[in-house]
Amino acid sequence: MAEQAVAEKDAPEKYVGQSVERFEDARLLTGRARFADHYPVPAGTQHAAVLRSPHASADIVSIDVSRAQAMPGVRAVLTGKDIQAISDPYLVIVKQPLNEWALAIDRVRFVGEAVAEDALDAIDVEYSVTPHVIDPLAASKDEAPLIHPDAGTNVMSDREFTYGDPDRAFAEADKTVSLSIHYPRNSLTPIEGFVALVEYQADDNVYDVFSNFQGPYTGHPVMARAFRVPESNVRLRTPANSGGSFGVKQAVLPYIVLMGLCSKIVGRPVKWVEDRLEHLTAASSAPNRIVEIEAAVMNDGTVTGMRIDQLADAWTVVPDARRADRRIQA
Repeated sequence: MAEQAVAEKDAPEKYVGQSVERFEDARLLTGRARFADHYPVPAGTQHAAVLRSPHASADIVSIDVSRAQAMPGVRAVLTGKDIQAISDPYLVIVKQPLNEWALAIDRVRFVGEAVAEDALDAIDVEYSVTPHVIDPLAASKDEAPLIHPDAGTNVMSDREFTYGDPDRAFAEADKTVSLSIHYPRNSLTPIEGFVALVEYQADDNVYDVFSNFQGPYTGHPVMARAFRVPESNVRLRTPANSGGSFGVKQAVLPYIVLMGLCSKIVGRPVKWVEDRLEHLTAASSAPNRIVEIEAAVMNDGTVTGMRIDQLADAWTVVPDARRADRRIQA
């Protein structure tokens, strides 16, 4: 008993259920916090801008960058074809044939998709607009326009999980209760948007990345594969303060790759800072969902079983490929 008393006395303070004082507030409230765009950049850093698609679905007929390339101060104008030549498509989380790149190659699939860089007003893009559909239920139908024709469907992932014996629960229930929920897509809007500063170090074939990216463990191999280098050749540094994320900053991954490829082409570090309009237009967001819930209920209020059918219009780690539909029974 004495040994137990000593152990309890020396044990660290318990935090569960306690109000823990924050230690980072002082620098945030006094304006001393340093976010990604506050840090100095290497000498010779080039600054990038991204031309974005005005169409939800369209084939790219042509891109004329001649006027932009002739403008003073423009070091390079890159298109999807330039990126495709020196990188590989991203790994995606579904098993469909989806080739996703840092820039659109032959077609655009959402408003705001990155098409080209720098001297934006002087870049002439000709599109052939194709049909599109926004409603997830309509998009999941066989006759819907396809986001990725090679996949042959817009339902990229259809999974079903069953726990226990839900059929028996519903058969023996006194009554059933159902609910349909339509959850709209919404933006996340952190204090600071995406920031990516990448320097390609040719001597070592290394991409040195400084970004407010929040997803390095899953995103690191995806970036390395796109760069065509070992994972050890992608070095990621992050600022002390990220400006918030709410999950959205995992989607800076394609822009890290894009800036890295730009750096490799121009031979200088390349930095891109997302403005608020870009974020609201093209950043990934909380996905819209349609959820059908049915419960098996007894007269005393006991819930004995549930069926959940969820259709989610969601982004993968590459902000273009969609996945949908997860059904759960319990």
